[in-house]
Amino acid sequence: MTTRVAVRANTYVDSVTLMAVSTRANELDGVTEAFVAMATEMNKRVLADLGLGAPALEAAGPGDLMLVVTVADGTDADATLAAVEALLERRRPERDEQARAPRTLDAAVAAVPEANLAVVAVNGAYAAREARKALERDLHVLLFSDNVPVAEEVALKRLAHERGLLMMGPDCGTAIINGVALCFGNAVRRGAIGIVAASGTGAQEVSVRIHDFGGGVSQLIGTGGRDLSAEVGGVMMIDGLRALAADPATEVIVLVSKPPAPEVEEAVLAEVARAGKPVVVCFLGGSEAAVEKAGAVFASGTKPAALQAVLLAGADESALDLHALNWPLIEKVRGKLGDEQRYVRGLFCGGTLCDEAMYAALATYDDVWSNVGQDPRRRIGALEPSRGHTFLDFGDDELTDGRPHPMIDPTLRNARIVAEAADPEVGVIALDFILGYGAHPDPVGVTLPAITEAKRIAAEAGRHLEILGYVLGTDLDQPAYADQVRALEAAGVTIASSSTNTGLLAREFVAKEAGR
Repeated sequence: MTTRVAVRANTYVDSVTLMAVSTRANELDGVTEAFVAMATEMNKRVLADLGLGAPALEAAGPGDLMLVVTVADGTDADATLAAVEALLERRRPERDEQARAPRTLDAAVAAVPEANLAVVAVNGAYAAREARKALERDLHVLLFSDNVPVAEEVALKRLAHERGLLMMGPDCGTAIINGVALCFGNAVRRGAIGIVAASGTGAQEVSVRIHDFGGGVSQLIGTGGRDLSAEVGGVMMIDGLRALAADPATEVIVLVSKPPAPEVEEAVLAEVARAGKPVVVCFLGGSEAAVEKAGAVFASGTKPAALQAVLLAGADESALDLHALNWPLIEKVRGKLGDEQRYVRGLFCGGTLCDEAMYAALATYDDVWSNVGQDPRRRIGALEPSRGHTFLDFGDDELTDGRPHPMIDPTLRNARIVAEAADPEVGVIALDFILGYGAHPDPVGVTLPAITEAKRIAAEAGRHLEILGYVLGTDLDQPAYADQVRALEAAGVTIASSSTNTGLLAREFVAKEAGR
């Protein structure tokens, strides 16, 4: 293999463009790995850890753009690098497009005066400024950008609250407003169930499961992952809950989050008690007693949350396919694993999908590590070697500062899949594949080479390696859900039916009769 690098000094490229270019670059013939990212310290460290460091990259600053391509033997590396640079050039609008496209928020408002919502996706250093401008012009905001200081988030949400506006984010990846998916989202039918979520993929998973159970979504309001922290105070979740309580098209409300700060949970549940509508609360790892005291329905995971919501909306449970846990399959997999294969390695693009699998493991095992876990004693860096049962969220802010989200570019995860296969104590590698608007056009296809290589490594060592995959998507999504599942099955991957079942299956596959 051959690697070529280039640095464009003082060249900022927004995250949306980075996502699109990276996707196309990794699809070029002969490309093994392609990185198109800003030269942040984290991105340079990632490249160095992958053996792709270079003096030119080390000298680059955070305002510089890095292009790194590794190609297979027989592929012209220089020509491939030029092709990647050409992709960047083609992303630039033609002159007539430049003349028509608004260059400022004020120009955009003047061009589309009926608009009432702005999506902000710029570098985190400038994102709060643009979001404030939009709020001051009475626009609801979806702030896709991450790495925004928490103090800025608090100020923006207070301003939005005062003006009666939605301030979704920062780091809000998913919303469905009046039937239109914003940023990452899935094609789901409209219906009577509203969702407020401090989680992008958690919101996607609940909406997909609602669709799968025959229900539909009225509105999906994202809050950003820090909304229920003590610093932010749950401002957006409470305002979103109130908006859905007042919405005549919403009959049932679902709240989705990691466990809130205790004082924030109390405030949110007090609002739940006043909602006047059935509310399902899915705070992963949260308190069932506190939820029930507020008169709401507790859900331990995303699948139970969706099920309770559709039942409250009038679905007939006897007519639903609930995909109960497959114990014959569990016993079959256990029989293939050696005594030393005791551990699960969960490698996820979706943060809540990672959390849900991690909490399933925590219910049985003590030796559980993660880059996003709440217990600081069990925290590891996403690029550190795994320990015990390890669950990694490759979409965490640490790994997306200046580079595309893994739902778009799973290069880092692919490298980790291969690395985990060499560990003789690993029995299961659990993976998610997220379909829908904004995601990679073929998330399974871009991951299959790594899966194949991982299985080869294990087989040559005389071990069975169980790859467990979950495809998050609906029958209305593109690429086709059924095609993605078939491709995984053809590669020997076991398919889980939901995020909840992914965690449960992974946990049980490696359970030993003694000392679980």
